[in-house]
Amino acid sequence: MSSHVRDMMGAMARTRLFLIGGFLGAGKTTAIARLARHFTDQGLRVGIVTNDQAFGLVDTQTLQAAGFDVGEVAGACFCCKFDELVATAEELRGESPPDIILAEPVGSCTDLVATVIEPLRQLCGDRYETGRFVALLKPGHGQKILRGGEQLGFSPKAAYIFLKQIEEADVVAINKIDRLTEEEREELIQLVSKRFEGKEVIAVSAREGDGFEELIEALEEPGAEHERIMDVDYDTYAEGEAELGWFNCQVTLQAAGDDKFDLDRTLVQLVEQLAESVTALPAEIAHLKVFGSAGDSVAVANVVEAGQGVELSIAAETQHRRAELTVNARVATDPETLAEVVEREIGLLGDRTNLSAGIENMQCFRPGRPVPTHRVS
Repeated sequence: MSSHVRDMMGAMARTRLFLIGGFLGAGKTTAIARLARHFTDQGLRVGIVTNDQAFGLVDTQTLQAAGFDVGEVAGACFCCKFDELVATAEELRGESPPDIILAEPVGSCTDLVATVIEPLRQLCGDRYETGRFVALLKPGHGQKILRGGEQLGFSPKAAYIFLKQIEEADVVAINKIDRLTEEEREELIQLVSKRFEGKEVIAVSAREGDGFEELIEALEEPGAEHERIMDVDYDTYAEGEAELGWFNCQVTLQAAGDDKFDLDRTLVQLVEQLAESVTALPAEIAHLKVFGSAGDSVAVANVVEAGQGVELSIAAETQHRRAELTVNARVATDPETLAEVVEREIGLLGDRTNLSAGIENMQCFRPGRPVPTHRVS
């Protein structure tokens, strides 16, 4: 542990709060879990705050299942729910404040320095020390957008958000390098460094842990007041965010009679079929995530980009008669079409596996225009 972090924790006056941002599917939840484990192993108390436009988040359930103390801000991004972010952080502080809070903003959100970090520093500096802002870079979309070719993956307005996230970050962490060749990794580092001169760039793998010592060293450096606040075209920002369809639901799977089904295989099958159907629309995937629980068993399957295989990020390795699923889908298409695809594939999954599948708590929408509670100019 660095002397700076040790000194800060010895005072116990303030909680260090780090925002770990990045576009949808960049691997923020996996990175936060690894960071939380590291700081916990150092003897520090850690709290986590998740954030999304909708309610019922796979990320929150995943982190809670890993044993972390998690609060959730749902229904809008941190910038639009600043007071709720502070209230949630205060609940985590309680009578015995955590040494560190790791906060995961919505993946389609930007302008966080002006609307979250600086307001926290100015209004809540007696309780929180804001650390350096890290943005994780998703390699597939990073390659398409930063190369400047015709294939952006998302529309130019959605790509605008992606680029603004990199621009405002104190540290850019190119994630998932375990899936890249050395040439691809170096190309991304050069693309970021050329477009954002002087930006600190780190190559990491949240899944495998590569590069995390360097990332932790970067986080342990003191956060400083941001002397420059970037310009943001909120019309372009709002239109780019609204191009994504949001869909959440809860699903109950029930086997017939005394039959049992494999939880891992069932989740993987559902995500595979969702990805295939969405890609056939055609529509760009930001992320598709499914969390499954049955008794003490949990499993998580996801895909974050067309053409990539489904990842079983948490395996249950158990069979059950009944399970509860949470489905989160973020796709560049209209939400009604996305809802039809998800509902159809859940029904087909039940037919193929001889399971009854009940859907409830559906949320289907486009994100509204961001209206920050505060914005430092």
